[in-house]
Amino acid sequence: MDRFEDLQAFVTVVETGSFTAAADRMNVAKSAVSRRVTALEERLGVQLLRRTTRRLNLTDSGRGFYEHGARILADLDEAESAVRQTHGELHGLLRLALPLSFGTRHMCEPIAQFCAQHPHVRFDFDLNDRRVDLLEEGVDMALRIGRLTDSSLIARRLFSVRSVVCASPAYIEKNGAPGSPEALAEHPCLVYGNLPEPDVWRCVDANGDSHEVRVNVAMTASSGDFLSNAAAKGLGVVLQPTFIAGDSIRRGDLVPVLTGYRWPETPAYALYPPTRHLSFRVRAFIDFLAAYFESPYWDDGCFETLGKLDGSVLT
Repeated sequence: MDRFEDLQAFVTVVETGSFTAAADRMNVAKSAVSRRVTALEERLGVQLLRRTTRRLNLTDSGRGFYEHGARILADLDEAESAVRQTHGELHGLLRLALPLSFGTRHMCEPIAQFCAQHPHVRFDFDLNDRRVDLLEEGVDMALRIGRLTDSSLIARRLFSVRSVVCASPAYIEKNGAPGSPEALAEHPCLVYGNLPEPDVWRCVDANGDSHEVRVNVAMTASSGDFLSNAAAKGLGVVLQPTFIAGDSIRRGDLVPVLTGYRWPETPAYALYPPTRHLSFRVRAFIDFLAAYFESPYWDDGCFETLGKLDGSVLT
């Protein structure tokens, strides 16, 4: 048991980047983690980690031992999961990173359904729009909406997110609706600040021609929900994913404009680290999400509303 705990402590220190973070994840004292790693190094007769006041670095021996050790722990976890799976049970903790607005609005119901099917699975959520380092932070899976740049992760596409430009009825009554994408330069626009170019909006018209407009930025925010609410108060025109704007459109708080143009469609992925095994519970959860979101329900009624407003239909 001591050898297993020493190995677990070492692997957790490497994955979290510090003894303090490893202790937090393992729910033990920092001194206990340090003792276990020291005992492991003494038993092996080699230094695994170079410790400085600023950071920890793996030695060459430590790097090789970590790769073997991480596989051993993954194999043990997989073996236990396989035995439980033969009895139809999933056990253990799932650490998930979710985008804030999407997670708050659309993940509670599927998680509730998954928990009803698998009551022994526990969840730990990080709801944040930042890019989480899955390996460093010990995250099993992230749901990411956007183009992928990290080739070290494995991705499974779940669904596509459609976008719509909209404003409140009061704003349109007072200022009129923009008649073309280029007219957005004359309207106050509410922009999502986490994008690489938040002030540049792109679309494609019915002829397949691309439009790229540098909009008139009246407000920048890192929350899509905040921007949607601000637009509903008449503060300007907003470009929103339908999973945020759909409810407001159906209620009549927001009205789609420039509906003859196709606005960005963004893929959403389940991402997980390239470990030797994908645990049964992670695989089962990803399969469940793929089936649940096969037809994004937040689009229901939204694009029908667009067609009724100007006689066009977006497909």
